[in-house]
Amino acid sequence: MQIERVETYPLLYKLPQAYGDANGYKRYRTCFLIRVITKSGIDGWGEIIDWLPTLQSGFRERIIPYLLGKMATDRLALTDVISKWHQRSAAGVSMALTEIVAKRAGLSVCDLWGGKFHQQIPVYASFQSYWEASDWCERSIEKVTQEVAAGHKQVKVKIGGRSLQEDFAHIRRLMQTLPEDVLVALDANQSYDTSHARKWERVFSQFPNWLWLEEPMPLDRAQEYGMLRAAIQVPIAGGENLVQCAQFLPLYQSGALDIAQPDLLHTEGIEAYRTHLQLARQYGYRVSPHSFDGSLARLYTLFAQACLPAWSKMDADPIEPVEWDAMENPFTQLFPLAPVQGKVTIPEGVGIGVLPDWELINAMRWDGSVYA
Repeated sequence: MQIERVETYPLLYKLPQAYGDANGYKRYRTCFLIRVITKSGIDGWGEIIDWLPTLQSGFRERIIPYLLGKMATDRLALTDVISKWHQRSAAGVSMALTEIVAKRAGLSVCDLWGGKFHQQIPVYASFQSYWEASDWCERSIEKVTQEVAAGHKQVKVKIGGRSLQEDFAHIRRLMQTLPEDVLVALDANQSYDTSHARKWERVFSQFPNWLWLEEPMPLDRAQEYGMLRAAIQVPIAGGENLVQCAQFLPLYQSGALDIAQPDLLHTEGIEAYRTHLQLARQYGYRVSPHSFDGSLARLYTLFAQACLPAWSKMDADPIEPVEWDAMENPFTQLFPLAPVQGKVTIPEGVGIGVLPDWELINAMRWDGSVYA
């Protein structure tokens, strides 16, 4: 189980048309895959999200030299060291080492973790709502209705990137277009203060089919989140950028959230991420994980959700949904898996149970050129 080789695969796709959220427009999508190979030939894949030049240099100069010759079974210790250098890289390395250990044991990742509670996991189609065009509203509604027609019953759209009046008009038109059995989440990307966030109650009160309001304000304002939660009817969700479990504690203890949304790619590794899920359960909170970037990271997120006990025996759905990127992004299919009627069946088989798409990897390799 000694690590013999680490391969890196930086991938880049330049979008023909930019799309975005309240933080700005995306003009490209990237992915950084690693493949860790042991002397016995067992391999494991990991994924990291960050600027490609930083990752390529960091792995070449520091992380790969550190990993070579180490035992893959020491995955917790190895991940802990790497997390002190670059937390996001630790998340990717932990995925690769976990798959190696599962393969060596002849188990699926879920069985390595003790087995699944859920064979299928619901997903919500996640959208970017803004384009650099005057008809952005029409484009957004068309994109959402297409995915709903394809079987999605839960969706998330963006707010906070336009004036309140424009966003109100967009969301009202969308809600009037969608069937009432389609549940909708709104994500503001921390764009508002409390007074502006409360104004969304005007729209919430007009329709019954809401999932949640996501990160309307900066998450360090736990007291204000508690006040907002008491003032509106829609559940409050957030936490995608919180790295450590301790960062969630003030939100839980003050009653600031209804739904926690940790993101595996932003934590210190897969085991740390699973601790996020268990902590939320211990405090009695729902967990609907953020997973917009990364096909492999989303697969591990689905595995972790499958191994999570149900939040409540009273819910119609036994487990909370996981985010599914519904925008133009070829990396969604790097590890082929697709929802059917809004649910993903957890793959069987040793390790992660699916093979990467080598044709896609080879076609999207970053050539080292500058991108912006």
